[in-house]
Amino acid sequence: MSETKIRVRDNGPFLVEGPITLEDAAGNSYTVDKPTIALCRCGHSKNRPFCDGAHSKCNFESSERAS
Repeated sequence: MSETKIRVRDNGPFLVEGPITLEDAAGNSYTVDKPTIALCRCGHSKNRPFCDGAHSKCNFESSERAS
């Protein structure tokens, strides 16, 4: 069985690995043809919902840990 894994990067994006179907709030699907995608968490990417590295320029800070 294939497994999807989401990794939280400190001060950066969510990295999603594995079989991926990404839909927006209206149910429209994004074409995902990569084994791993990075999803923006800072809100400053010009390519949302995907990360473009903007977090490094806007001083985004976040380092969640599983409890």
